Amino acid sequence: MSNTEFIYTYVRHTDEYDLCRLEMRSFFGFDKQSNVLKSDIEIHPSRSPFMKERLDVLYQGDHLEAILEQVKHLQLEGATFKVASLNTFALDTTEKIGHPERRSIEREVGMCIQGDPDFNNPEVVFGVVQLDDQWYFGKLVESEAVWFHHQKKPHMYSTALSTRVARAVANIAVPHPADVRAIDPCCGIGTVLVEGLSMGINIVGRDINPLVVLGSRKNIAYFGLEGEVNLGPIADVVEDYDVAIIDMPYNLFTHITPEAQLEILKEARRFVKKLVVVTIETIDHMVDEAGFRIVDRCIAKKGLFLRQVLVCE
Repeated sequence: MSNTEFIYTYVRHTDEYDLCRLEMRSFFGFDKQSNVLKSDIEIHPSRSPFMKERLDVLYQGDHLEAILEQVKHLQLEGATFKVASLNTFALDTTEKIGHPERRSIEREVGMCIQGDPDFNNPEVVFGVVQLDDQWYFGKLVESEAVWFHHQKKPHMYSTALSTRVARAVANIAVPHPADVRAIDPCCGIGTVLVEGLSMGINIVGRDINPLVVLGSRKNIAYFGLEGEVNLGPIADVVEDYDVAIIDMPYNLFTHITPEAQLEILKEARRFVKKLVVVTIETIDHMVDEAGFRIVDRCIAKKGLFLRQVLVCE
């Protein structure tokens, strides 16, 4: 929590709509149908594959002139800066502001700031945005598509989660990483591990396939990350964890039986109270039988291919 109000803007494909909203609920405790969200919870926008930017609100007014008056009191003590308008696309019910008007707004605001403007390499980036009849000004934090750089791994599986889905699933499982211990006990090639570790999540991996474990370790090291990946079945896990992430093995590719799927869930129940499951099949009855309760869920789409993401406790 923070005394600061944060405004987050989102860019998401239609297929990602449900997954994005589940990630919102995990981060903030609620979701929005629109592409802009306000909260006093601070999340770095690079964590989410759907966030575009975050505005740390300093000033608010019911017209631009009110912002200009407040900005005059802002002193940067020699730091260079630039101002960017966030109204580059429609935000909820607020229409996009055209390029010439956005540049005019940026100049007006910038001229009121006591500091040295630098449009190419500023030390501080400020943002200004209109949402309905309100204007907001603050420090702008832009997202870096970290997940995009993770797409080209040395070792790949055609059936692995995409990096965008894996990153969202890691966030759904561990929205606030402080003091949280996570495990991916069927980690495969390590797609979730890479995303989790890159966000500072304390997560370890495990798999029964020695070649897969080796590939997962190499993928982690390739991106300059450090993480533990152990060889062995989920039944060998002896430590307790706060949360587990399981991308359920697919019948089509692993010939796993429903009984084996149920056994994985029952084993997970031994050492975690929270579980996030990704599955291509409806396994609600198995979740219940294993002793978990589904508290939230969504559908993650990729064309006609559907995955269910289940949050269980």
